[in-house]
Amino acid sequence: MSSVRRHIIPAMFIILVAAVSCSGRRNKAEHKDIIPVDDLTSILTDSYLADGLLAIPEIRYKFNEGDTLQSYIDIIEDHGYTMDEMDRTMRYYFIRKPKKLVKIYDKVLGKLSEMESIADRELLAFSSGNLNLWPGERFFHLPGPDSTDIPWIDIKGNFYGTINLSFTITIYPGDQTADPHIGLYFSQLDSGAIEKRAGFPPIRLLKDGRPHSYSLTMKNPFPGTSRLRGWFTGEALAPDLNYHQWISNIVLSRSRIVK
Repeated sequence: MSSVRRHIIPAMFIILVAAVSCSGRRNKAEHKDIIPVDDLTSILTDSYLADGLLAIPEIRYKFNEGDTLQSYIDIIEDHGYTMDEMDRTMRYYFIRKPKKLVKIYDKVLGKLSEMESIADRELLAFSSGNLNLWPGERFFHLPGPDSTDIPWIDIKGNFYGTINLSFTITIYPGDQTADPHIGLYFSQLDSGAIEKRAGFPPIRLLKDGRPHSYSLTMKNPFPGTSRLRGWFTGEALAPDLNYHQWISNIVLSRSRIVK
């Protein structure tokens, strides 16, 4: 929201200046042929987006000042209105209905904030999908058709360096896991075939039927190929116990690239 507020005022100011410069010094504000609120909101929103693009040096250097002004005029005309109509509309609201103009401004802020949130979510999803080192399923469900082996994790790779692991776990009250906790560790065999381990910090998990998201950071001390092993909920399945849990949104990423 703060980044939107920083830029929308310049965009609205440019529209007003453009209107005044193109229409002369008429001082009378008339409620005649003014642009409807919804269309005006869309025009101001698009003007903000244009203003943001023109702030990028690689784009702005291609435009002189006249071309920049023309880009805002083009936006108005693309919405089916003239610069004269925009002039009348802005004069009317600034002089006669400043409080209503503030409400229109808030609508523009709302639309821009919604766009910003959508863009942030899509960028996060894109980044997570492309940087995710997790090679397995993105979610596990117990009970399930493969419940006897689903919880066990055994992934081979070069995980040397600082690794981030995030996921969401839901454990229902009826689940009979004795002590649900994070039970994951890095493993590597030394020259004598003796296993060395480095575990993620233990975190006790709640059995309240609600999804809980976790993000763990662990420095894997083993260079070269190692294994990520263990259980998300801390133990192997016992045949005489009932399990009811969801594990989802698993993302494994490296916070420091190691060559």
